[in-house]
Amino acid sequence: MIRVLIVGTGAMAHDHAKAYAAMDDVTMIAGVDPNADNLQAFCSEYGIENRFASVADAIAWGRFDAVSNVTPDAIHHRTTMPLLAAGKHVLCEKPLAVNYADAAEMAASAAAAGVVNMVNLTYRNVPALMQAAQMVQDGQIGEVRHFEASYLQSWLTQDLWGDWQSDATWLWRLSTAHGSMGVLGDVGVHILDFASFAAGAEPDRVSCRLKTFDKAAGDRIGDYTLDANDSMAMHLSLKNGAIGVIHASRFASGHINDLRLRLYGTKGGLDVRFEGWESHLSICRGDDLREGKWVDVDPTPVVPNFRRFVEAINAGQPATPDFARGAALQRVLDQAVASDAAGACDQAI
Repeated sequence: MIRVLIVGTGAMAHDHAKAYAAMDDVTMIAGVDPNADNLQAFCSEYGIENRFASVADAIAWGRFDAVSNVTPDAIHHRTTMPLLAAGKHVLCEKPLAVNYADAAEMAASAAAAGVVNMVNLTYRNVPALMQAAQMVQDGQIGEVRHFEASYLQSWLTQDLWGDWQSDATWLWRLSTAHGSMGVLGDVGVHILDFASFAAGAEPDRVSCRLKTFDKAAGDRIGDYTLDANDSMAMHLSLKNGAIGVIHASRFASGHINDLRLRLYGTKGGLDVRFEGWESHLSICRGDDLREGKWVDVDPTPVVPNFRRFVEAINAGQPATPDFARGAALQRVLDQAVASDAAGACDQAI
């Protein structure tokens, strides 16, 4: 039985808890949160008996094997490092850190500790993405030359998930002082992974524009200064020679939470979509190229991230996407910020 500690008991922690609750070989043994009210409510809901105000207190207690770190982005590093030093397996929410130096230190420490380490890049759970990556690896569309990718949300123009002007769940994502890297860090990390993983190569160079729009008087609501970026537009090249464009926004009216990727190779193309919470894959190759005919592909079901984390612990094997992948993505994010600051100048990764 794998004993899991949940660190951070906010909204996203419920996704982790529900996944673990469905597993027969996992028990949620304890929770950690300095917010006593949140901690008590969360642990009571999921029948978690042991409760701690800090990671240090939990480590001193010690009776857990693995950790889900669901803290805010800005404290991933300082909450994860002592857990790695204690020899605990860690699944951390994305982005791994808020800068490459911290992310690289986390990756190096995890490797040195010999523990299972994993970043919860949610869209590795999308069957169409995983199938597309395998098809590219198998050479079904030849050498990838070009790609286009997008991650579109509209929670700044509708209230399906809550009122961003009054709900702290959303307000913190608009404020750099509260640890947000804006849309670049929140969903940009997903679409960067989505595109480069499927294309089968690491990013090489990046040019990026970030935009923060006026949303409130004085760009402030209560304690939140609304200065984090809302939209991004990026040009990216990969180490396999492919080039492409990536864009993401929270102002994509009409799109609740939609991802799309098109990969164009020397022998064909792939269209990967996750729209309306459904996965879809199609291909155009061979004789269909002359007519531009796209044919649907039925993706193979995938094992979700949470389950793969637990299975890796049970098997004593590494899991992916690991902290090294999270650090590599963070390096791209850092260079994207540098590119924007320099007027969208091209930056080496």
